[in-house]
Amino acid sequence: MHDPGAEYAGNAELVDERGTLAVEVVLKGYFEPLDGRFHWYGRVAADDAVAQRHQSGATVTVTTPFGAAPGRLSDLDPWGRFRVSGLGEPPF
Repeated sequence: MHDPGAEYAGNAELVDERGTLAVEVVLKGYFEPLDGRFHWYGRVAADDAVAQRHQSGATVTVTTPFGAAPGRLSDLDPWGRFRVSGLGEPPF
């Protein structure tokens, strides 16, 4: 089981059918006892290549030096950062 305070900040890759993009991320997660799953989420640093290639709702694999997990990009904030989230084993 993951530490409820688990987090990762650093280099990552977003992988999809079009290839791989190197990005910076800040990720956190927690175990949700109501559904019995680990929920992870965070932000992808503002990056023109990510913004040009992805829209809110895009499915990607987030890869860090500690692992990889499927996630979904959502809500682009005013600073150009996408939110990313996933369920289950996190990529950190």
